[in-house]
Amino acid sequence: MLQRYETGPRMSEMTLHHGVCYLAGQIAEDTTQDIKGQTRQVLAEIDRLLALGASDKTKILRAEIYLADIGDFAAMNEVWDEWVAPGFTPARATVEAKLACPDWKIEIVITAAI
Repeated sequence: MLQRYETGPRMSEMTLHHGVCYLAGQIAEDTTQDIKGQTRQVLAEIDRLLALGASDKTKILRAEIYLADIGDFAAMNEVWDEWVAPGFTPARATVEAKLACPDWKIEIVITAAI
């Protein structure tokens, strides 16, 4: 069965299918914050969406992290390392990318088991 959550005219924030939870790219609401603040916001939203889909960060299969400035890599990792569940670190890629909004410093895409 296919389930979509928080669906709008262009996209859904999350889709569940065959025991897998697919999250759209998550970004910070308060773009005035630095990379650490924006990363914390994004990770909190990921926690919220995963809970909605009966999953959590211990079930993350893959994380794709897009940074507007790869110079923020170390600061982002500090927040990530505090958040990620020890012993449950997912496969992960981090790349520098020009994001859709110039105020966004980070966008994270998650795939998780249910």
